[in-house]
Amino acid sequence: MPPVTSQKNKPASENHYLKSGTLVDQYIIERPLASGGFSCVYLARQLDDQLQVVIKEYLPKRLAYRSDSNHVLARSDETRKHYKLGRQFFLEEAKVLAKLRHPNIVEVLNFFTENSTVYIVMTYDYGKNLGYYLKDKKGKLSENFMFTVFPRLLDGLKTIHEHGFLHLDIKPENIIIRPGGNPLLLDFGAVHPYPQTSTQPQIGKILTNGFSPIEQYPRKGEPGPWSDLYAIGATMRSCIEGVPPPPSPARAKKDTMPPSAKIFKRKYPQPLLEAIDWALAVQPVDRPQTAAEFLESFPNQAAN
Repeated sequence: MPPVTSQKNKPASENHYLKSGTLVDQYIIERPLASGGFSCVYLARQLDDQLQVVIKEYLPKRLAYRSDSNHVLARSDETRKHYKLGRQFFLEEAKVLAKLRHPNIVEVLNFFTENSTVYIVMTYDYGKNLGYYLKDKKGKLSENFMFTVFPRLLDGLKTIHEHGFLHLDIKPENIIIRPGGNPLLLDFGAVHPYPQTSTQPQIGKILTNGFSPIEQYPRKGEPGPWSDLYAIGATMRSCIEGVPPPPSPARAKKDTMPPSAKIFKRKYPQPLLEAIDWALAVQPVDRPQTAAEFLESFPNQAAN
């Protein structure tokens, strides 16, 4: 591994993305797709068969930078420990995904270390990000859409939980809607084993206001399957209202959000609205405790 350089030796101009045409292991980078605080995502091709794939690269911009030789290096001696710990979590994400096989969970094809960081290779699926879809439609998604998308997502979530993991970052931006309304759950960057033991690192603070339940905030409780169900409920509410629910800490102090069953009763089936309200209960004990239990609350119209 190249030596860690100090902040003062950091290049004046940084390249967040790998350049098109860069060879990484057995893949050639075509173009960037997205960039977040912890990673960069690329469209790439396998060299042997030219199959298009998606590659996710660990690059936490606050902790590290890309050198001219494409190595990802800690910004300083002080950030080195946090960078290495995050890289370990990223590798764990790859190992988790590699074990999961479900038509509504993104499939990991390969993972490897190179350039002093970790890469996850996933299938490339055509579809539209639900977050952009909501901005375009401003909510008011159809009853048929709800019954097509969410039972399938819940079935995938049930598989994740049965393997002993929590997703902990479910939101519209992490869901792809493929042709026919077939959803795909992405981004397992916050994934964590459940139940957590005293020997495991504490759950990280990946939070999204409106979608993260109260127990994911510091000193507010213990996350569990019910936490992912709150995020599913918040995503469903966004699909019919067009905006996320208020942040859960604000709701815990004073819940001013009207129940879905009250304000949308003339637009959607009552059992569907009651299911959303159940998942969106502020206190974990008041929510469904498993994905299977929540699935049972859906009306018979739910798609298979």
